[in-house]
Amino acid sequence: MLRYILKRLMYIVVVFLVASVLIFALYKSVPGDPARLMLEGNKQSMKPEEYEARYQEAVQKLGLDKPLVVQYFTWLFNTLRGDFGYSITYKMPVRNMIGVPMKNTIMLNVWSLIPVFLITIPLGISTAVRRGSRYDSTVQVVTIIGYSLPFFVIALLFIFLFAVKIPIFPISGVQTPGMTGTTTKMFFDKLYHMALPLIVMVFTSLGGLTRYVRATMIEALRMDYIRTARAKGLSEKVVIYSHAFRNALIPFITIMTGWFISIFSGSVVIERTFLWNGMGKVIIDALNQQDFSVSLAMVMFYLVLALVGNLLMDLSYGLADPRVKLD
Repeated sequence: MLRYILKRLMYIVVVFLVASVLIFALYKSVPGDPARLMLEGNKQSMKPEEYEARYQEAVQKLGLDKPLVVQYFTWLFNTLRGDFGYSITYKMPVRNMIGVPMKNTIMLNVWSLIPVFLITIPLGISTAVRRGSRYDSTVQVVTIIGYSLPFFVIALLFIFLFAVKIPIFPISGVQTPGMTGTTTKMFFDKLYHMALPLIVMVFTSLGGLTRYVRATMIEALRMDYIRTARAKGLSEKVVIYSHAFRNALIPFITIMTGWFISIFSGSVVIERTFLWNGMGKVIIDALNQQDFSVSLAMVMFYLVLALVGNLLMDLSYGLADPRVKLD
């Protein structure tokens, strides 16, 4: 196991380096001059000589006067030690401005995991056991709606229902403007604002995962060892949860890892729709404003998330099924 983990870590390092070269080259090929964008707001108030001097100063500050190879290795070294560059939009180091959005995104996505797991696994198992029943058909119809409709359509529908027609939740924002109070009060106010985007994320995740759990369970229940377990007189709960579901975990873990990564990507749409100050909103704003330092930091975060997620997926195989040998 240790040898396998070390090999995978080496693989992650190689993929990370190759991807970083491609991503850096892609961003450098995008038209635009970050140094000029940095001075865009003050251009009218400066004389040509002063503007040129400030421009040269910005070029040196951003390291744009160096060869591309030097720029890449400087950026990579700084990124690995936590220095993600300077944001030309927020006029501050990227490390200082992404802290709060990153916490908000992680909070939103992690809180969505709990209800999704608590709902999809029992619902998928129960529909597989009662396959073909009216209950199964009803669940399939409901889940296919959440599975088929795009994120933003469901988000707009829920906003119309629960923020306009029935004003239960706020439409957008992270907290009530101008609100002050204790840490506990501020925390619960943030949860209140997070409720509607959280409900949308959970609803959109239920369809695909429920149907996948159902499909893997149906296939597992057809196996010969399930008939053998029932013939031995084991209770139905033991047959379903100890035998069928455990053997259905391998494909379920695969889809769960992909879903975990995609839910962070999906939160980009949710955060933009609900004006939730998270990484999704930050990366869209950075792309629109050509704030390349912020964009690179966000893209590298998603790259690391995907690489680590795939490693955890492979390690989970061995934990879920002792027959799987990691070599």
